[in-house]
Amino acid sequence: MVWHRLHHKRSLKAGEYLFDKTATSVDVHERLVRGDVYVHTVVIPEGFNMFEVAQAIQDAGLGSSQDFLKVATSDTALIADLAPDATTLEGYLFPNTYEFTRTQTMEDMAAAMVKQFRQVAREIGLTADVQKTVILASIIEKETAAPEERPMVASVYGNRLAKNIPLQADPSVIYAEQLQGAYTGALHHQDMRFPSAYNTYVHAGLPPGPIGNPGKISIEAAMHPADTPYLYFVSDGSTHHRFARSLEEHNHNVAEYRKAVARR
Repeated sequence: MVWHRLHHKRSLKAGEYLFDKTATSVDVHERLVRGDVYVHTVVIPEGFNMFEVAQAIQDAGLGSSQDFLKVATSDTALIADLAPDATTLEGYLFPNTYEFTRTQTMEDMAAAMVKQFRQVAREIGLTADVQKTVILASIIEKETAAPEERPMVASVYGNRLAKNIPLQADPSVIYAEQLQGAYTGALHHQDMRFPSAYNTYVHAGLPPGPIGNPGKISIEAAMHPADTPYLYFVSDGSTHHRFARSLEEHNHNVAEYRKAVARR
């Protein structure tokens, strides 16, 4: 404090500071003047939904997940110009590695993620049908981890939408149950009838909102799907999928998948 009074023209910066070794009073003062505050790293992988983003915020020691969810489900003004029909920030909390300080609010953190979405949207030219594109991209993101497959998955869903065939995307059922706190960690046959507008087995067309936060590659796939005749796809038992034009062909692929699983 004496040192500070002698250098009173230099203000101290509020924040959280980490001292991992012994420091002199002068060292401490210089850190506080520089504002060299401690930052918390928050990693948001592609496909995380808002519940998982909120948990990541909490795990980083930046506040409760519930506080972040309150912002994510209410502060839609952050994206209203691009997606006026958005009822939450789901889909627009862009996956990235962020560094936040304890003095930042939940609103600040959500705004940083939306700002990153806006930057990527500008880079790839996403200006029209933003909400529909992000909804589709969020499903694509959940369906395959293989980047090269995403345009093909997009084509399957595009073809189904054109023919008014339900998308029948399992991740949409999981999300529907998560919204109502009913997800048990696994899907069963009866879950496909779960009552929700997000259940794409029950309702044709896109769900009312994104089911997660897609990355750049999935958004681009939704914008530029491959030109294919496919209407079905199923895992090949490893990290990729088999695509089919007809239900007969799809059933054969399903049988092959079951054989692959049985051999493990």
